[in-house]
Amino acid sequence: MDHDRIEGSSKTLMGRLKSFFGGMIGDSKMQAEGKMDQAEGKIQNAVGGVKDSLREAGDPNRR
Repeated sequence: MDHDRIEGSSKTLMGRLKSFFGGMIGDSKMQAEGKMDQAEGKIQNAVGGVKDSLREAGDPNRR
């Protein structure tokens, strides 16, 4: 598993938490930051997935 996938999943989770708690306390800035973190994490996770796919395609012994 690629480092980007791990870090992206972590950012997504932290973004969800930030967004949730921002909504709970009524802090719209924190909530928006959480949504941005979620989007960034999803993109980073997707990049990691592409890297994994390319790595697997280049190594015929991994299958």
